Amino acid sequence: MIFLALGSNLPSKFGNRFRNIELAINYLQKYKIELVKKSSYYETLSYPDKKKPKFINVVVGINTNLRPVELASVILKIEDKLERKREKKNDPRTCDIDIIDFDGQILNFKYKNLSFVVPHEQAIYRNFVLYPLQEISAKWKHPKTNDFINILIERLAKEDKNSILKIEKS
Repeated sequence: MIFLALGSNLPSKFGNRFRNIELAINYLQKYKIELVKKSSYYETLSYPDKKKPKFINVVVGINTNLRPVELASVILKIEDKLERKREKKNDPRTCDIDIIDFDGQILNFKYKNLSFVVPHEQAIYRNFVLYPLQEISAKWKHPKTNDFINILIERLAKEDKNSILKIEKS
């Protein structure tokens, strides 16, 4: 299965952070990407600057016949539709979609001057990826390290474990 992490910490002309994520998922489905699983919504502090707006995050499990570079193309189109600006790294954004796992493959490719590393290099350190991923795939195993998700969560800093909140859509 392919896992994508979606996040938003800014409203767009379409609505609030929740609406941005909903629209991103709808757009994925318009590109003939099958939504298999979707986690609950999680709220986390912005990373690395905790003073910036909080993020809403979900992880989805999808099926698609698209190759990795084609999926990257779709992701960038969706982020663009949702007014994503790429000015400074880690700036607040209306929509962020990362490929966390592509059928257990280890990939490294470029598309439109952006580097894609799959599994996502920082995923093992990010509460906003690991908790929602565990919710929809409790036995997920990292393709590179072979660590199960529960082990990765155990390794998170105490602050990271305490600073994530499962929330209802508002």
